[in-house]
Amino acid sequence: MSDHSSPDKPTVPCPTCKKPMEWSATNPHRPFCCERCKLIDLGEWASEGHKIPGQPAFDDVMSEDLDPTKTRH
Repeated sequence: MSDHSSPDKPTVPCPTCKKPMEWSATNPHRPFCCERCKLIDLGEWASEGHKIPGQPAFDDVMSEDLDPTKTRH
């Protein structure tokens, strides 16, 4: 990848490793520089290392707590 940007292909930092990468349709891992960085980020979301601030939209409900006589949509 190039450290230089052009008008049609800007250079942006990879969100994981911060390495400059060219933002183009030829990179299947955009906005990441590679599959490895993409999977590292996914792992952070899965382990709740990344969170979106704010109140949860739904309470965590365990299946035992559900009323089987009511229909949920």
